Amino acid sequence: MRGDSPADSSLFTADGTEVSLGNLPLHSTNLLTLLDAEGIIQYESPSVERLYGYDQETLVGEQVADYFHPDDCERVTGAFRTVVTSDEYVEEAVEYRHRRADGTYTWVESVASANPTPEGYYVVNSRDISARKEREQRLERTNARLEEFASIVSHDLRNPLNVAQLRLQQVQMEHESEHLAAVEQAHLRMANLVDDLLTLARTEKQTLSTESVALDSLSEQCWQTVVTGDATLVVVADTVIDADYQRLRQLLENLLRNAVEHGSPRDDDADCSTSAVTVTVGELANGFYVEDDGLGVPADKRETLFEPGVSRTVDGTGLGLHIVDGIVDAHGWEISITEGSQGGARFEIVTSAP
Repeated sequence: MRGDSPADSSLFTADGTEVSLGNLPLHSTNLLTLLDAEGIIQYESPSVERLYGYDQETLVGEQVADYFHPDDCERVTGAFRTVVTSDEYVEEAVEYRHRRADGTYTWVESVASANPTPEGYYVVNSRDISARKEREQRLERTNARLEEFASIVSHDLRNPLNVAQLRLQQVQMEHESEHLAAVEQAHLRMANLVDDLLTLARTEKQTLSTESVALDSLSEQCWQTVVTGDATLVVVADTVIDADYQRLRQLLENLLRNAVEHGSPRDDDADCSTSAVTVTVGELANGFYVEDDGLGVPADKRETLFEPGVSRTVDGTGLGLHIVDGIVDAHGWEISITEGSQGGARFEIVTSAP
């Protein structure tokens, strides 16, 4: 409960009964309701006008359940029965929709405990949660759209691409042409783009489930799943991070892949996976870093690298670092790009306050 009040608050119900509330705040921004054991309203604090639009005395004497949304009524009244019938101290908090004076419903959270006043009334403290519920509903709608998008990416795009790749392999067995290599490269870029789009969609819709993750062992595992060629990994991080394991793994894989693909110069026809770049994963006082000893990133290009569609190579999808930025943001972390100790690119991730 919020608000200030005298040490010993009391009020009078509609029938003139004086009820002592101890130190409960009568003028809280929350709504204070007194119910008898049958759920009949005995008193509403002045906040009822702000929250529901009723005059203070309008609902007194009414059955409170008559104002619950039909879809929530059974759940809320069940929680109140638990409070009334419990032989032990219990506290029930429920979220539900309450009817307003204009006939609409608003979301509230009400808390009641099995600790009645000396007169046998139960105190219910209610607060407005409509703004939070609106955000949750927007998130649910967004997640539904992302799920639909992920389905399109994983099926409607991947399936015809697989067919095209198989047909190309057949043509390459029967004919020789310099143009077929370009087609194969285009197919590979499309496949990478599909994978990144699917990862982006799934990352956006997932909720965080954090645990303690050892950065050194996870970095080694991620290195095994990245095409590294002649590149070398050095791990100098003996730290544990509180993070969502799968998202942190995706972040590290993307940063390691980025370092291998962009760390060293290459000709247009060269295989980027043959870079002899060294990638280092190390710890900071309040986070960790991933750096390479390659070309680095010009200072005037660093701010745009996390934007979707921005890539340092013509065949890049431009989504890898955007996915990294989204994972960092979901954890409440911060990421920045600077120059590495050997002149390459250094990504610093701050996971906690210094």
